Amino acid sequence: MNSGRIYLIGLGPGDRALITTAALEVLSDCDAIVGYDGYIAQILDIVDGKQVVSMPLGKEMERAAKAVELASAGSAVAVISSGDIGVYGMAGPVFEHLAANGWDGENPQVEVVPAVSAAQAAASVLGAPLMQDFCAISLSDLMTPWQTIRKRLDAAAYGDFVIALYNPRSKRRREQIVEARSLVLKHRGVDTPVGVVRNACRPNQQHFLTTLGELEQHFERIDMFTTMVIGNSTTYIHGGRMVTPRGYAVSTSAK
Repeated sequence: MNSGRIYLIGLGPGDRALITTAALEVLSDCDAIVGYDGYIAQILDIVDGKQVVSMPLGKEMERAAKAVELASAGSAVAVISSGDIGVYGMAGPVFEHLAANGWDGENPQVEVVPAVSAAQAAASVLGAPLMQDFCAISLSDLMTPWQTIRKRLDAAAYGDFVIALYNPRSKRRREQIVEARSLVLKHRGVDTPVGVVRNACRPNQQHFLTTLGELEQHFERIDMFTTMVIGNSTTYIHGGRMVTPRGYAVSTSAK
């Protein structure tokens, strides 16, 4: 007998209007919802009447195991994350748990439902900063050694990538952003634009534009709810917006 199904769903940046129609339909049809307490709270009206498994941060592998257990018993299970579940979200832990336990790729069936990531949400607030090659780097060394993160930052800065920084600073991690700025400054000028967005696309959204040279003045305004975008050598600021030109020939209107 075939087992159930696991849907890996991103809730987007927070605004209900930015949850995809596909995600809402799957959430409505599922038997059970598995997620972090804070994310469950965002969709309480949708999960009413369903089995809800809510766990705190730090219990990612336990959440993955519970989702697989429920699906193996025949349930349609939604595992949720904020942003896109495939970008620093719960998609990884679920697939890792399945692989470690001999998953055959079919039972349970797994479907990933894409969503708006934090980088995309922050970019929409800032203007058009991601119009050339870009990368996302998390400054959290909880799962990745800091030395590895340093190498990636240095390589991205050397390669002139636009860089979206996730988890830039927390109460415990206060020096990583200082070193990250120094690493990027090895390859970029002090006038390189930097966009900082806190709670992107949420009611208490805040954002500002600065430069690599002046960024250190704003460290206290940056936390785990913040996504940063560091421009490349062509990025500029105009009209209060951050723009990385795509490379098209631009004509000017005659006056």
